[in-house]
This record gives sequence, C-alpha cells and structure tokens, in this order.
Amino acid sequence: MSIRDEQVRLQKEISEEPEDIESLLPIDILGLELGYGMIPLVDEEQDGELLKRIKAIRRQIALDFGYIVPPLHIKDNLELSPGEYSITIKGIEIARNELMMGHHLAMKTGDVDEEIPGVDTVEPAFGLPAIWIAEEDEERAQFAGYTVVDLPTVLATHLTEVLKNHAFEFIGRQETQKLIDSHAESEPKVVEELIPSLLSLGVVQKVLQNLLKELVSIRDLHTVLETLADVSPITKEPDLLTEHVRQSLSRQITRQYQTPDGLLPLITMNQDLENQIATAIQDSGQGAYLGLNPNMAQAIINGIDGMIELFTINNYQPLLLCSPLIRPHVKKLVERFIPNLVVLSHNEVAQDVRIEALGVVELSG
Repeated sequence: MSIRDEQVRLQKEISEEPEDIESLLPIDILGLELGYGMIPLVDEEQDGELLKRIKAIRRQIALDFGYIVPPLHIKDNLELSPGEYSITIKGIEIARNELMMGHHLAMKTGDVDEEIPGVDTVEPAFGLPAIWIAEEDEERAQFAGYTVVDLPTVLATHLTEVLKNHAFEFIGRQETQKLIDSHAESEPKVVEELIPSLLSLGVVQKVLQNLLKELVSIRDLHTVLETLADVSPITKEPDLLTEHVRQSLSRQITRQYQTPDGLLPLITMNQDLENQIATAIQDSGQGAYLGLNPNMAQAIINGIDGMIELFTINNYQPLLLCSPLIRPHVKKLVERFIPNLVVLSHNEVAQDVRIEALGVVELSG
C-alpha cells in the first residue's frame, strides 16, 4: 500500500468516527478534586461522611443565604498529593489544602492545661494556627482544652467558607429567574410590576450579587423585590438600588452581627474624615467612584487596620459604621486589604439595637 493510499484510509476512518466535541465544552460550576488518599472520605461503603456533610452544607446555605448551591462534582486527581484537595469554581482552582491522613486537627481557643505534641499547621478556613495530632490523642487534647475536629469537618468547614465568600458568582440570570419564578408563585403582583416594566432581569441579578458579595442573605426576597419596586422609578443604578435594599433589611443585617447579649460592637470615623471621603466621590456618568489620592487611601486603610485588634481580643466581628453616602465606597476601598471588615451605614442599624463604640478612626495631620 502506498503512502497516499494509507493517508486516504486514515482520513476515511477519522471522518467515519463519531465525534461529540460539544460534550467536552461545559465546565463544572463547582468542583472538588481529591488526592487518592482521601477517597475513603467520600466512599460510603468505607463509612465516609463527606457526602452527607456536603448535602447538609448545601441545605444550610440555602437557609442562611437564600440561594441554591450548584451541584458539587467530586473527582480524584492523581496530580494531587494523597491527602490534598482542591476546590474549583468554573474550572479554576479557588482553594487548596493538604490534610494529614489518620490525624485530627487541634486548635487552641484559649488557655490549655497541657501541651499536646503534634505537627504545626494552619486551619484552612480561617487561617488559625493549629496542630495535627494522632487520633489516639483526641480525647486527651479535648480534656486539655483544645478544639479538636476530624478530617471531614476540616474540609467541610473550608468548603462552607468558600461557598459563602463566592456566593455572588453562582447567581447568574438563569438562577435569578428561577428565584423570581418561585417567588411569583406566592406573590405574583410584585414580580409582574417589577420585571421587565421597571427593571431588567440583569439589574435585579446585579443587586442580588451585590448583597451576597457582602454576605447579606437574599432569602427575604419579598423585601428585596418590594424595595426595588418602590425605588426603581427614582434610580436604575444597581449600586444605589442595593443600598436602598440594605436599608430595608436593617433588622436582618443588624441581627447578623449582634453579640449573644444584644450588643453591636463597632468603630466609627470622625466627621472630618467622613467629609474628606464624601468630597472625593466622583460621578463618571456610569456610576460614582472614590477619587482619593493613593497616600490618603493608604492612610485610611492603615487607620482602620490599626483598630482591628479591638475586635480580635474580644472575638468580635470587625465592624465599621459610617454615613450612607460613603458606605459602599469605603467597603470597596478596604475589601482587598481588610476582607473580614463589615461596613454598615447608620441607616442599616436597627433602631432598638444597643451600640458598643470601641473607637474612632481619625487621621493625624
């Protein structure tokens, strides 16, 4: 057979072979890749608890934040170390960590009566110092005052925090439409009035994303849509609409950050600093932005960061209270540098709450 005949034969085989390239294109919205040593955690025949934990996580997030977590696609990955796992969103790795198989994670949440030997590590969800201890030392460590968790709990807690912090990425137009359709079954009038007569589906989606990005639950969709219907004749700008919705959810937001005894610990800005920030707000025609010079912006970040310890020593959630005009701009300014700082406006604090002022941010000079 000549080379030409062989080329014709191969070309014929290729053309006759059915191809399903389209099936390769979709990517998993949410994925969990495991090293081979972690397979027993998801194998129910080996008493693996992880699948049950994941089902519980999806249910709890639906209750807490009002959105449905996409199905989690779990697969093994031989490129990972035996105890390693990777959490992906839309095919891109968001978080990775390695567990020490056959061990438990122990953390000091206060003074301990005895130092338990172990391997130093960092708890992946919150970045807390911890140690890996042998399974047989679990009870001993608990009696000594450590908080001890097993491997499925470590991974499940890490996954939960990733889902909370990236919740806004799971709310597309299709997901928004499903939420609205479900709400329309019980309250059709507000939906009929709002979409598409007053606002497009995309604007409503953007508002829901803005809320979730700052960990504000959208489960109270009644209040969200009613507020949008009331305010949309005045403005169609998603960020402004979001601020109005946040004010309508003030009781919910306040309760989220109150201490068990009802206090709302926070820091504030002095009036001069608030005025300087307000003066720096510029309107680009496509939305407002904060036009501070870099030195001023860095000074504000440093001033706030210097007061975070006031919350840490009491195990409080760091919270800054400021005027409604500057709230969204201050949040955007600090979120990259102090991501765990909650920024509330005066209009978002319920009237009956007791405030504990821990300090005032001010710039010297």
